[in-house]
Amino acid sequence: GTEGVKHAVAHMTAELQQLATGIYFTMLGLLACYGLHRYWMIFLYYRHRHHPPQPQGRFTELPRVTVQLPLYNEKFVAARLLDAVARLDYPADRLEIQVLDDSTDETTAICAAKVAEWQARGRRIHFLHRHERVGFKAGALQAGLARATGEFIVIFDADFVPPPDLLRRTIHYFTDPRVGMLQTRWGHLNDHHSLLTRVQSIFLDGHFLIEQTARSRSGRFFNFNGTAGLWRRACIVDAGGWSADTLAEDLDLSYRAQLRGWKFLCLSDVVVPAELPVEMNAFKTQQHRWAKGSIQACKKLLPAVWRSPVSWKVKCEATAHLTSNFGYLMLLLLCVFCRAPAAATTAQLTGHLPWAKIMLVDLPLFCAATVSVIAFYICAQRELHAQWWRRLAYVPLMMAIGVGLSVNNARAVLEALFNHRSDFIRTPKYGAAPRDQGSYRTWRGFVPVVELALAVYFSHHLGKAILLDQWSVVPFLAIITLGFTYVGLLSIAPRRADKPVAAVPLAPVGA
Repeated sequence: GTEGVKHAVAHMTAELQQLATGIYFTMLGLLACYGLHRYWMIFLYYRHRHHPPQPQGRFTELPRVTVQLPLYNEKFVAARLLDAVARLDYPADRLEIQVLDDSTDETTAICAAKVAEWQARGRRIHFLHRHERVGFKAGALQAGLARATGEFIVIFDADFVPPPDLLRRTIHYFTDPRVGMLQTRWGHLNDHHSLLTRVQSIFLDGHFLIEQTARSRSGRFFNFNGTAGLWRRACIVDAGGWSADTLAEDLDLSYRAQLRGWKFLCLSDVVVPAELPVEMNAFKTQQHRWAKGSIQACKKLLPAVWRSPVSWKVKCEATAHLTSNFGYLMLLLLCVFCRAPAAATTAQLTGHLPWAKIMLVDLPLFCAATVSVIAFYICAQRELHAQWWRRLAYVPLMMAIGVGLSVNNARAVLEALFNHRSDFIRTPKYGAAPRDQGSYRTWRGFVPVVELALAVYFSHHLGKAILLDQWSVVPFLAIITLGFTYVGLLSIAPRRADKPVAAVPLAPVGA
């Protein structure tokens, strides 16, 4: 009868609540593990920060270097890049520049004219245009490598502006024949453009200064970041060359090379400035490519890492590194199930004592999963900025945007897991050009709809928590609500790039 139906519904509801509670605590526990890994990165950084790598010697005769510039529809920044590279302070007879252009717009004409200009001024600069973008960036780099004459290969994406002394500061590290790659730290040309670019700069500072330095100096594997790095050509060849079977060709080649025994160095004190994406859709496209590519590389490389003879510390760090983007899928599930009645279940396990629940469950997991993120980025800002405390105001927004990206990046993770193929989509750059070309693109797909739906859902729960005086969950719900609202709204109404990136003064050509 009616009582039986009510009992069945209540029983089913209780089971669903237990399932939701189990998912919530599982995701929180896994995120706590990644949080503990961030603490470990901080520890390794401070342990090794005063032990930077040093060149083994100096070349008596500077080696031949080929600079590769992979371009695809970069009309706003192509000329700036070519001018900066042509002004590198390196002997003209030792330096070769390859413009690897796959463009389908006026970038091709801009590059051809700029190449002719610098050829007339004595630079060995070659324009290589492909009519079909086979293999995307990896394909362009591999095609250029076949024609390169340099013993060492330097790669710059279109939005980078290398300083004139870059090669003279870095090339001598290759006097150690074991060194296969050098990665410099990315700087920021436009981090003051908007809140979004300020937050991106904090994200990248943490990655390059803390993670990359900690891994490199402690003997763990780390990766070339796709640009602003130098390779020994023999290392690329020995590792099998560039491959386009993942969207993270840089991560893929890095691990294959290190598994072959090559040594990688991170030079965190050598900075190459670059342009940050100024629009949300551009930023999300970049993040999607990075997240998807890393999981593709994880599927491809992690079994080989564990079969290799490298040490356990290297294998464990590689596992944490290659699987880190699963965190976005975990974070999304954590948000979806955060209203599960976990408190009641935990209270039963701790004798119905709220303080016991807080001390034994909530506080340790919170410190591991959340405080670790705050500590990680604060450490990077303290190391890089004299008035670092001024940048702490952006940390809550940084955490909110991390939550807001969870739908976009969880989708990327699932696409990688289920072998969904997609093109290498470039991140648009604007340089110092006039901003009358409109927005990056209008939004499409279901992701912004899901983000805004979650924003509405969590806004409801935030208001309810305030009305019920549940202040312990208000900060958490506020961060989630802000993140999905900010990311969702900027996705459907992307901001115009109406503030120019500061022009970069270029030094005279150095021969």
